[in-house]
Amino acid sequence: MQTSPDAPKRNAAYAAAEHVKDGMIVGLGSGTTAAYTIIALGERKKHQNLQILGIPSSYQAFQLAVQNGIPITTLEEHPEIDVNIDGADQIDPNLNLIKGMGAALAREKIVASSARKNIFIADEKKKVKVLGENGQPVPIEILPFAIALVQNRIQALGGSPLLRETKGKLGPVISDNGCAIMDATFGNIKDPKLLDNQLKMIPGVVETGLFIGLTDIVYIGKASTVEKLERKRI
Repeated sequence: MQTSPDAPKRNAAYAAAEHVKDGMIVGLGSGTTAAYTIIALGERKKHQNLQILGIPSSYQAFQLAVQNGIPITTLEEHPEIDVNIDGADQIDPNLNLIKGMGAALAREKIVASSARKNIFIADEKKKVKVLGENGQPVPIEILPFAIALVQNRIQALGGSPLLRETKGKLGPVISDNGCAIMDATFGNIKDPKLLDNQLKMIPGVVETGLFIGLTDIVYIGKASTVEKLERKRI
């Protein structure tokens, strides 16, 4: 019997969804892997009468939550989230992450920073020894007015910036915040926290895709099993 190529993502997502209990406020991540968590929570609501409120980190997550019958709330109404579940693009041994290939990094980091517990999910290809390896860029959300400045400053830091462009029409990718997305390649990132701070000091940078010290649990999905990684947040 052939295994679905999405089975690792699905397995990780369904394992993470088991952390959600009745009455919780839940951060709903963006992207293809996190989408499986929203689907899993919708199934639990339908079959187990799970009562939760979701805070989506993007319009894509919002639409999927509504389609799966999950009631939506806001950070204004619930500034503290019980558990947040989201995907990751790379995960290092310290459970630091690169996120944002889906262009929702700023909202994803706001939701993660509001959560008592953060659970990230991925397939085993996303597990690396050092962030940035294999040519993985760091997504950066920036004000459109600052594109030229940010490009120059990233180059001064030794990075190679590339403005992300849409497919099917001309122009840059625009985030839910009305910002542009720049993908900056730095090679192997020896000090992710330092780079995160350096990038945030550039005028016009709204947020980076470096998620440092925010992870509590990671589920790495495999074809038929799930690996659980934990780290106590400082």
